[in-house]
Amino acid sequence: RQAVSQHLAVLEAAGLVVTSWHGREKHHHLNAAPINDVADRWLRRYDRARAEALADLKHVLEENEMSDDFVYVTYIRTTPEKLWQALTEPAFIARWFDGGGPRSSWEVRAPVQWKMGADDGPHDWDQHVLEADPPRRLSYTWHNYQPEMAEMFGWSDERLAELQQEKRSKVTFDVEPVGGVVKLTVTHDDFVPDSEMRKGVSEGWPAILSNLKSLLETGEPVVTE
Repeated sequence: RQAVSQHLAVLEAAGLVVTSWHGREKHHHLNAAPINDVADRWLRRYDRARAEALADLKHVLEENEMSDDFVYVTYIRTTPEKLWQALTEPAFIARWFDGGGPRSSWEVRAPVQWKMGADDGPHDWDQHVLEADPPRRLSYTWHNYQPEMAEMFGWSDERLAELQQEKRSKVTFDVEPVGGVVKLTVTHDDFVPDSEMRKGVSEGWPAILSNLKSLLETGEPVVTE
């Protein structure tokens, strides 16, 4: 046990492992971002954005499948203040959230409304801000299952009503400057076991956050088809 703890401490210091506490339990999550940075130096002249999106998706799907929490860590060449703008300003959000995304005054207890696209009006799905500490931490409740989702996934009215009984999850963005770049940790948690919402966000967040990283570093989001 002592040897394992020592090895985990070395991996954590190297940034290859990130941790989160759940009561008295300390959970360890593999973070492939430092290894990806090495590959990035080789790929950046070719097709870095697309390769990075696929690598991020593979990492998240493999490393989070055994946990009820979704934890995603990436390093972005930007400043905490610029990243905070990207997380909170509507015009900025629309570029990496494919024309939609959350809208709020970003004060604690303020409502969070949602747009599904550029031509879509804001939806009030009873979300609200839990924490807002610029430019370090932002947290808000996630939406419940909506009729638009039922239509998208082909759920019956009965299935939608059943899913809407699940408790709401929440998402938290932690922003930390690290050696000239910014470490962004996205934690989406409070899921029930075998949650359909968790399955959805585990597939959605990697592509969305790759857009965010690419936008801040190159001025353009990853092109998706």
